Amino acid sequence: MEDVLIERVRQAIADGTRLRIQGGGGKAFYGRRCDGEALDLSAHRGVIAYEPSELVITARAGTPLAEIEALLADNGQMLPFEPPHFSARSTLGGMVAAGLSGPRRPWGGSARDAVLGVKLLNGRGEVLRLGGQVMKNVAGYDLSRLMVGALGTLGVLLEVSLKVLPRPAEEITLDFALDAEAAATRLVEWGRRPLPLSATLVHAGRLHVRLSGSTQGVRAARQALGGEPGDDAIWRAAREQTLAFFQDPRPLWRVSLPPAAPALSLPGEQLSEWGGAQRWLVSDLAADTLRRRVAALGGHATLFRNHDGAGAIFPPLAPTLLALHRRVKQALDPHGLFNPGRLYEGL
Repeated sequence: MEDVLIERVRQAIADGTRLRIQGGGGKAFYGRRCDGEALDLSAHRGVIAYEPSELVITARAGTPLAEIEALLADNGQMLPFEPPHFSARSTLGGMVAAGLSGPRRPWGGSARDAVLGVKLLNGRGEVLRLGGQVMKNVAGYDLSRLMVGALGTLGVLLEVSLKVLPRPAEEITLDFALDAEAAATRLVEWGRRPLPLSATLVHAGRLHVRLSGSTQGVRAARQALGGEPGDDAIWRAAREQTLAFFQDPRPLWRVSLPPAAPALSLPGEQLSEWGGAQRWLVSDLAADTLRRRVAALGGHATLFRNHDGAGAIFPPLAPTLLALHRRVKQALDPHGLFNPGRLYEGL
């Protein structure tokens, strides 16, 4: 299958054809609309190496994410950043390309933190190995992690090596009847304490908290915090955006802020995660107005769902940063083959 992909890319170079990389299609809504012939990686699948004692797994990019998570679960392990699927067909390559993390992200690290190395087919038809398969410090810039969140604009992911972690011995969910302001104050207070937090969610007058860790540590924290027993299913529902909040047909904004930033004070429905660092906003507010308010609070906003696929989906880049993006694109995809315009117009 790898030889077929290499030949397809080389033929596209010769013909001047643009390619639209696709795996399971579960994140097709994410990012800008792009044109090109489909380059399907779903058949390029399979786990290549996995030794539980090494806490590393390597698999081909078309491997279903559910298959990888099931294998890890059988060995008492997990992906530490709890990635969303959005589809039963979600693949490892799509997970890395989107770079999205779930409820555990502030405590377990991001998708980028977990990537140790990749095998990449670049826009010259060359196969590159970036990074490695071991956890160690890297001298110089780690190009493998540059692929995380690039939405396939820099090349075709063929293989990915990821760091994994043991599953916690115990997890529980607690619920508290608190409005958004009171919940934010409580979370700041708890953030100063050595509590085994692994997820938070604030919506509709309720604060939901997950505790994860040793049995003794989780039970001690539960006693100290109080609250009511909650439903563990809320974390999957939040991760996969099946909560009623996410069914609103209006534009859905993903807002990244410092955890202790004040309320957005913008019209629309809101839901907060990550101790306040990730806030979702459903609103018809104009993009410029919304982004000015978010920037004033020290953050940035991405138009996540329910848009036409055009315009500034991701936060606009400063000229110097845009120039850097163009240089990286030119170095890895000089013919502009892959997912043209998916991140930003002209890239």
